[in-house]
Amino acid sequence: MPQLEDSLQLKKWDITPYVNVFNQVPEIGFTQFMDSPRYSSGYSTLFNTLGMMVETHMLKPYKQRVEGTYELMKTFISIAENDAEKIKLLRKNAPEKYKIGSYYPISWEVDSSKTSTLNFKGFEGKMVQSKITDAERLKYFRDKPFTKDVTYYNNFKATDSVKIPSAYIIPKGYWNVIELLKLNNIEFSEIKNDSTISAEVYHIKSFETVKNPFEGHYLHYRTEVSKNTETISVKKGDILVKTQQPGIRYLLETLEPSATDSFFNWNFFDAILQQKEGFSPYVWEDMAEKFLNENPEIKKEFENKKRNEPEFAQSWYSQLDWIHKQSPYYEKSHLRYPVVRVGG
Repeated sequence: MPQLEDSLQLKKWDITPYVNVFNQVPEIGFTQFMDSPRYSSGYSTLFNTLGMMVETHMLKPYKQRVEGTYELMKTFISIAENDAEKIKLLRKNAPEKYKIGSYYPISWEVDSSKTSTLNFKGFEGKMVQSKITDAERLKYFRDKPFTKDVTYYNNFKATDSVKIPSAYIIPKGYWNVIELLKLNNIEFSEIKNDSTISAEVYHIKSFETVKNPFEGHYLHYRTEVSKNTETISVKKGDILVKTQQPGIRYLLETLEPSATDSFFNWNFFDAILQQKEGFSPYVWEDMAEKFLNENPEIKKEFENKKRNEPEFAQSWYSQLDWIHKQSPYYEKSHLRYPVVRVGG
C-alpha cells in the first residue's frame, strides 16, 4: 500500500482507503472496511491472492474515473512485477499457517488500541438545516478544502477461532454446497461404504437473522454453536473433504457455521432450524411423567428449573416442551448442523 500510494502521488493521483463513514464528517476518524469473504478482495485473500477493490468517486467526471483506474492498474502491476519473487514465496509459505490442530480466527472486531494516521484531503462539512425536511443534514463546502491528520483504525483482533480439523464430512444430499466446492477447485472424495465413526458434531445454540433480504438471502449472524464428540453413521456417497489443500481457508470460512460468511449464515442449512415433529400435549402428559420417573437426574433438573425460573413455572407448554427435548422422542436433526468435523 505505501508503494501504491507513493507511486500514484508522483503521478498526481490521490488515493485514500475507503472512507467508512455515514452521515458524519471523516475527520473525526474512521475504521478500515472489513473485507469478509463475500467481497471480491476478501474472497481473493482466501486463496492467498493479492486483491484490491478500487472505487473512483461518483462525483468525479467519468473521464477522470477511467484514467485514475487505469493508472492504478498500471502501478499495481508494476509493483507486483518488481516483487514477484517475494509474492511467490509468501504464497508458497502461506499454507504453513493452517495446519491440523492449529487455531484459525473466524470473527473479528476493531482493535481501537492500535491506530495509524491518514494525511486526509477533504472539504469542510457541517450539519445545516434541510430545505426539504427541516431536519439537520450534512453538507460539504467545496470552497473550503483542507488537509488534516485523521485517525484511522486499521487493526482488527480475533474474537473467536476454531481448531482446524483434518477433514469435514458433508452428507451427499447437500448438492448446492458440493457444487460450490467444485466451482472453487476444492478436492474431495466420496465415502465408499456405510460406516460408523467418531466425529465432532455442532448444534446451533443461537443466531440472529436480518429483517430485510441481502443479495436474495436473509442472512444469519452472531451464530453460536455447541460441540460434542459423537459416534455417527456416515453413508456411502457422503463427501469427505480434507483440509490440507490450497482451499483450506475457503473451507474454514464456509463450513464453520459461526464464520461470518459461512454456508449456514447464507441459509444453505435452514431446514435444520425448523422443528418438524412435536408432541400432542394430551398424549405427552402421561409419557412425560413416566419419562421423568425413569430418569431421576432429569427430573431433578426439571424441578430446579421450575423453582428458579418463574416464567417457566407458569407455562405448562414450556415445561412439556423442555421435557420433550430431553427425551429420545425429540427430533434429532433439529438444530443439528449436518456437516461434521473429523480429527484435529
